[in-house]
Amino acid sequence: MDVKIMVAAHKEFPMPKERELYLPVLVGAKRNYKPGIDYQRDDDGENISEKNPNYNELTAIYWAWKNLNVDAVGLVHYRRFLSKKRKRDLESILNKQDVEELLAKTPIILPKKRKYYIETNYSHYVHAHHQEPIDATRKVIVDKYPEYLDAFDQMMKRTSAHMFNMFIMKKELFDEYASWLFDVLTEVEKQIDISEYTVQEARVFGYLAERLMDVWILTNGFKYTEVNWIQLGDRKIIAKIFYFLKRKFLKKGTTQTHF
Repeated sequence: MDVKIMVAAHKEFPMPKERELYLPVLVGAKRNYKPGIDYQRDDDGENISEKNPNYNELTAIYWAWKNLNVDAVGLVHYRRFLSKKRKRDLESILNKQDVEELLAKTPIILPKKRKYYIETNYSHYVHAHHQEPIDATRKVIVDKYPEYLDAFDQMMKRTSAHMFNMFIMKKELFDEYASWLFDVLTEVEKQIDISEYTVQEARVFGYLAERLMDVWILTNGFKYTEVNWIQLGDRKIIAKIFYFLKRKFLKKGTTQTHF
């Protein structure tokens, strides 16, 4: 099986040695290229590389959708990988045999769900980000993909989700997912104004996509296998907890209109 797992990166970083399987992709290539970075560029062929400040790693997903001819496609990050183990190093990530065995069972491989416990997916989003984009996403689904609305509302009420835009999928499903995802996000882009957003918040379409993966899977009833995800380097857990609580209890002016 010809499988390519893209490793989205905006700079040079230690990469997996198994290059037959792992394909480093430089996202936002024109802006982020430095001499000596020998990665696949996301501005090669048909692409949306210029949208990287707003679409994050989705520019790599778009590039793969339009330019890769393989049996299965995946995406991980330069510091986050899929693994059968818990050890946080590049020697522990999925190898070719692992991937083929998993795809023989189900057509999709996902990281284990991230659990919020005291937050729903909707409340977590609006405490962390501007509310307008997630509400605009629901409106796009109502108007253009009403068959996905029940799954969207279910996912917004749940307290866990498959996050990070990380996956491995057989190519035919990947093509279906990418076609649906980018159509939804393109419509949302038309409806919201992000010109005054901070650099962090301007990455809005990547954040929205994280909430849409499960909507697509749930609506279509696709089978998937979960594996561990590991993060390399310092995870800064205490700082993340602090900022999560700060957003939750100090953010002003948020109203939950649907959930």
